Amino acid sequence: MLDQEFESHLPTRDFSRRDFVVTTIGSGFAAAVLPVAAQTLTTDIHGLDAGPVTITVGDFKMPAYRAQPAAGKKLPVVLVLSEVFGVHEYIADVARRFAKQGYLAIAPELFLRQGDAKAYADIPTLISNVISKVPDAQVLRDLDATIAWAAANGGDTTRLGVTGFCWGGRITWLYSAHNAKLKAGVAWYGRLVGEASALTPRHPVELAGDLHAPVLGLYGGQDGGIPLDTVDKMKTALKSGSAAARRSEFVVYADAPHAFHADYRPSFRKEAAEDGWQRCLAWLKANGVA
Repeated sequence: MLDQEFESHLPTRDFSRRDFVVTTIGSGFAAAVLPVAAQTLTTDIHGLDAGPVTITVGDFKMPAYRAQPAAGKKLPVVLVLSEVFGVHEYIADVARRFAKQGYLAIAPELFLRQGDAKAYADIPTLISNVISKVPDAQVLRDLDATIAWAAANGGDTTRLGVTGFCWGGRITWLYSAHNAKLKAGVAWYGRLVGEASALTPRHPVELAGDLHAPVLGLYGGQDGGIPLDTVDKMKTALKSGSAAARRSEFVVYADAPHAFHADYRPSFRKEAAEDGWQRCLAWLKANGVA
């Protein structure tokens, strides 16, 4: 069953194609949450090599947004995993923020086989038509291919991290149990429990014992879609898990809602977002990614 976090904090609006058109990956904002909030951050590309790239996964050409220092070689790599809305301007900007810190940051479009998430203005329809049809196994393969691309294009994948938001936060936990070469993960308010299905056979709480890399979980105490008792269940599972699991940590921002880092949305909470960002950078550095 899909967690209600995806829709419980977002307004449903009707926008025509002429109101909102996405022409390239990393451009525009999620139609489902327009209008964009006034506090939205914008990171410039000065000194960066940033823009769309294409990653080959079998016979599929997967778009992605890449940002890195223009003069960099053998850079640490961080995967940036999107919310349900795909790789729009907010996710691209997060990639640029990492690039400013010296990373090769890459955000792959992980839904396109099922549909273009950025084209939807109605969240329940987006979830039923696209997100609910995306298999975890497909996502993990696509991330493996993304890392191979990074290794061939200036990245040092011995220094590999992953971070993700909402839907991507859940995948952060899954990928930390999937890839033995991963050094660290940072999961922003990704759901931790759920019903098993053919497409989502296991959830983070069931994979806690298998983590290859420690994960920092950044969660909101007022997140109606992720009850704090599920955070407690994950903490308990981690205590009896792998060495990496036991090194994992949670930070819960008591007054923060879901999506508190998403500066383009009303859910943004500046203090929690800034603290979480600094903790994210410190976690990656402390675990060998920087």
